[in-house]
Amino acid sequence: MRSYTVEEIRRCFSTSDDFNEIFDAFESALSQKLKDVEPYRLLFWNHSLTPDEVRLFGEKLAAEFPDLAYDVYLWLASVFEVTYSSSDNYELALHYYQKAADVQPARPDPYLDACDCYDPDLNIPPLDSLIDFLHRGVPHVPNPRTLYKRLAQFYDVAGDTSQSEYYRRKADEPPQQRYDRPERK
Repeated sequence: MRSYTVEEIRRCFSTSDDFNEIFDAFESALSQKLKDVEPYRLLFWNHSLTPDEVRLFGEKLAAEFPDLAYDVYLWLASVFEVTYSSSDNYELALHYYQKAADVQPARPDPYLDACDCYDPDLNIPPLDSLIDFLHRGVPHVPNPRTLYKRLAQFYDVAGDTSQSEYYRRKADEPPQQRYDRPERK
């Protein structure tokens, strides 16, 4: 396998449309233990790659460098949210926001970013999936007020005024140690 310089890797990731060349540059980057996220961001935004190819590179990078996994998953989510939204209805974006939350569940960004990609006209990603994802995050995020606010908004959109009001009140309360999810009617 050919060894690429960091500059050649950057150039290849950003401009090449030859999958084999991109793959070789990627393997070279991994073998050199290149942990700078910036070149990989160029790779994720390479428009010649299919969603499956972007996922392949992202998953392999996260497995190779677990300490970068959170950032890798957030970048993948943002790429899929913007680039491939018309073809996958944000499913891949939500998938990678969930993976980022699995890596660092106490960080609110994956939960909130997933909410930002909601399209109410098309109900994508599905509202129920986003509500469940927010509920998953509340016990882990040290100050879940922003998650409560989003839950209130989403329950309002869903037409569940009692849940919406409950989470509006929760957002105004001081943070508590324990999260109790009320029973749904």
